[in-house]
Amino acid sequence: MSGARLLLVEDNADLAEGLRYNLEREGYEVRVEGDGPGGLAAAQRWRPDLVLLDLMLPGMTGFAVLQALRAGGSTVPVIIVSARGEEADKVRGFRLDADQYVTKPVGLLELLERVRALLRRGTRAAGGRAEDRIRFGQVTVEPAARIVTRSDAGVTLTPKAYDLMLALVRREGAVATRVELLREVWGSAGDIQTRTVDSHMAELRRKLEDNPAEPRHFLTVWKAGYRFEP
Repeated sequence: MSGARLLLVEDNADLAEGLRYNLEREGYEVRVEGDGPGGLAAAQRWRPDLVLLDLMLPGMTGFAVLQALRAGGSTVPVIIVSARGEEADKVRGFRLDADQYVTKPVGLLELLERVRALLRRGTRAAGGRAEDRIRFGQVTVEPAARIVTRSDAGVTLTPKAYDLMLALVRREGAVATRVELLREVWGSAGDIQTRTVDSHMAELRRKLEDNPAEPRHFLTVWKAGYRFEP
């Protein structure tokens, strides 16, 4: 998606300049912010197509920036790019609905491919037709607008719960393992604990099922994973 607007929130000026140079060579429009408050303001006002977000930022941590974005309803794709590689940090990032988590030092080719993949996913979602609605039970999903209703009332899903729902629905009843869902929805190769999937599945059941304790649509397959039943 050449010409896409990328926001880079990074306080290391040398690293930021190097990334900016390489991203602009790929045809992206890049804006750099060196602290948390500036990054949050730019994300809210400049409306980037994707955010590359450091965690250890002056004024406001990357976690706080991401939390504020999601609390405000933003679904912009976010790739955390951080020197903090502990599992607890990755789990926290995904629980705040980061799309991907990359540990520094990151290979440029890998980062560029992650950016391309997330932008392609967004382009596919935006290109859907209004009539391509998904219906099950009392739930209606409009993928083009990322709108979910249940019994004609709007339902607010976190971005990752929404993506998890679509990943299962589009399998048309086929079983997906937790590791497969981590790869598809979170861009993880399995280094994040699978309870991340479970917590978002609990959100889907709580908001979309008549009885979350006895789900009809989002089913657990013992020792295998999850599947969707229309």
